[in-house]
Amino acid sequence: MVLHPAGKVREAGQDVTFCCKAAGTPAPQKYYWYHNGTLLEGKGQRSSGRLELRGLAPGQAGTYHCKASSEAGAIRSAPAQLTVLAQGQQSCRAEPEPSLVELPSECPQDAGGSRYYNVGRCPASPCPGGPAEPSSGCGEETGLCCGVRRMELRQVPCAGSLLPVKVVAECGCGPCAQPRVLVRGRVTAADTGEPLRFGHIFLGGRKVGFTGYQGSFTIEVPPDTQRLVARFVDGQQRLVDAVKVLPFDRRGGAVYQEVKMLRKKEPVELDGGRSNAIPLGEAGGREPVGELVLPAGAFLRPSGEVFNGTVKASVTFVDPRDVGTASAASSDLSFANAEGEIVPLRTYGMFAVDFREGDSGAALQAGPVEVRMDAAQVWMAEHLQKMKLWSLNPESGLWEEEGVLRPAGGGRRKREERTFLVGNLEIRERRLFNLDVPEDRRCFVKVRAYSSEKFNPYEQLEGVVVSLINLEPQPGFPSNPRAWGRFDSVVTGPNGACLPAFCDGQRPDAYAALVTATLGGEELEAVASSPKLNPNAVGVAQPYLGKLGYRRSDHDDPALKKTAIHINVAKPDPNNVDESNGPVYSYRSLRECEEAPVGANHLRFYRVEVDKYEYNVVPFKESDVASWTGDYLAWWPNPQEFRACFIKVRLEGPQEYMVRSRNAGGSHPRTRGRLYGLRDSRSVRDPLLGDTSGACVEFKCGGMLFDQSLADRTLVTVAPQGSCRRTAVNGLLRDYLSRHPPLADDNHTGAFSMLAPLDPLGHNYGIYTVTDQNPRLAKEIAIGRCFAGTSDGFSREMRAAEGTAVTFSCQERPPGRESFFQRLLTAPAEA
Repeated sequence: MVLHPAGKVREAGQDVTFCCKAAGTPAPQKYYWYHNGTLLEGKGQRSSGRLELRGLAPGQAGTYHCKASSEAGAIRSAPAQLTVLAQGQQSCRAEPEPSLVELPSECPQDAGGSRYYNVGRCPASPCPGGPAEPSSGCGEETGLCCGVRRMELRQVPCAGSLLPVKVVAECGCGPCAQPRVLVRGRVTAADTGEPLRFGHIFLGGRKVGFTGYQGSFTIEVPPDTQRLVARFVDGQQRLVDAVKVLPFDRRGGAVYQEVKMLRKKEPVELDGGRSNAIPLGEAGGREPVGELVLPAGAFLRPSGEVFNGTVKASVTFVDPRDVGTASAASSDLSFANAEGEIVPLRTYGMFAVDFREGDSGAALQAGPVEVRMDAAQVWMAEHLQKMKLWSLNPESGLWEEEGVLRPAGGGRRKREERTFLVGNLEIRERRLFNLDVPEDRRCFVKVRAYSSEKFNPYEQLEGVVVSLINLEPQPGFPSNPRAWGRFDSVVTGPNGACLPAFCDGQRPDAYAALVTATLGGEELEAVASSPKLNPNAVGVAQPYLGKLGYRRSDHDDPALKKTAIHINVAKPDPNNVDESNGPVYSYRSLRECEEAPVGANHLRFYRVEVDKYEYNVVPFKESDVASWTGDYLAWWPNPQEFRACFIKVRLEGPQEYMVRSRNAGGSHPRTRGRLYGLRDSRSVRDPLLGDTSGACVEFKCGGMLFDQSLADRTLVTVAPQGSCRRTAVNGLLRDYLSRHPPLADDNHTGAFSMLAPLDPLGHNYGIYTVTDQNPRLAKEIAIGRCFAGTSDGFSREMRAAEGTAVTFSCQERPPGRESFFQRLLTAPAEA
């Protein structure tokens, strides 16, 4: 499906057109349209991928999807939501919804000490389109969305002064934001971590670029993409092609993904004129899952001529009995059934083949060949009758049926007592093959990610890649419990994420899952399960928590990582009220899972980081690019390109210290002296230097403001909390500032002030600058470099002596004395 219908909003009486388009061989000839799952009758609707509805009535609201079919099969589109409003009904209320931001610690707003202030927000809901469609009915519809119409500046009492904050005063309909949607990441070999240098990247059959020297890549997601399928190819043919279904954030920005590629197995030499057998999965002393049997004369040149010479054969097997192979497996184990619905498979192993002539190295084909699978390796008896042989379509990322594996009596040579499942295939192109069964016992698992261990509902992280690997079966089934059968990844949104998983209603431990979460390549921590299991912290109430058997990865060994959750995917009992509130939902309850309130049961991950705080005068949610508002005081002046700047501060003293940067307009006439925001960061001790710590503190980069007409050199003042004295400034930075006047007043010994450089500078200056389409990712990369004190490091271990801009000598904070740090809250930097 290359074009999916788009969701639309209309008023009663207006018209609407939905469009879809499918591609295949042979080309699809019939299209069927469905409303809320019911087939719509009409010959006109079957001849093309267009559905026209005239004079809409409220009863026509709901979901619409199309199905395209040919003699080769069928495929369904994603559903599109049609909202039909009564005439005059408002889809975007002028009154903003509540949205809380955290004020600085010096600014309690009530007697209870709460520091949260309501700045309001406008939901990014669609507004009714105009009465006229584009002439074709299938062109891009610009669309209207609910957004900020007017903001007001408020002054909030804070620490004896006033803190400026802009709040949303009115919402209204306007043009929808069209953010760029990106997937960034790095491709490495699964065994050595060696980067894929200058590897080829394909989207469908189209080449879109190369990986970089360090294996990095950036893919811009084409509009209307529902499923992003990328193929990575090693030009040197040392690694097996990786076909990955990459998760992305439809609201814009970049999602970071680590891609692993399997190394090709060393080729063996075969005599093409004789029968040969290659085992599948014999490594590690395990019995092979099966074998590939190649009869005499099976090898063919592309012309069809039989090749009986020496063949170099490489067969690389992905063995699900090794849980570590899941990250390197291709695609997402899905296929399109007879109705065109994309449904999951459950694997018993995948293999990639590469046959070449021994002398010339020219590629060879093979066929027909026989695939024999050891029936003793099929862990669930009912799967014996459903096992099939599949091949991966590298363009769609979907598995396609090659044949059925049927029981055959007897074995071969030393395995006479074994029973095999046997199937046949022809290898005409370089594809990945799979031993799989369709599985219909499906559920969804609700996961949320938080910025800290406080699990504040207002501090959920979006853009986190949550991955779930099915581990099955568990005790009670004749199998190795560490084997995996499927994997999926989903990106968290404002209400978390729902991950598909296999489940069982009869045996809670029949299917298990391993769940992990990463943000920008950083692994998030899960809630501890030992020495004591706390349901309030885990996020799941008893007795369901006990049924899930929740265990963090370090449950039995404290030396292991704390970044994975192991649970039994116990399907909820519809007759048990204790299991009706998540975190596991039945397959038909996806919408209930997606819309579950934050108070419902869910699994939790959180970020472990140094103590820090951020305040923006113009509120902006970094995980939602659409929340950006054009304003002269906006911290981020360009929603398509986020530039993060950090300054490294060295502190010589007996403890760790909070360091604050105050950022105000410095040279722009519209913002001079007006606050942009504050940043606080606690210093981190250098493991090699006694009584020395360092802090990487963000400041607002100098450069163009939101109108992109005139640059501003931000007036940045950096000060540690406590009794500190500035003792040194990086010579290169001091020289740069002196050569780029005007100079900021810097006469307070407890602080450092500068007019932010317009150039990116670098680690030699103690300034770290990174530009990216994702604000959080830009900051993560910059912080990593700052901690290491280099231009390319990504260390989480502070090197305070490396690449610092300013050095302070600090003592314990004298009791009762107001620090310069606190006065930096709203006072001018020269105070």
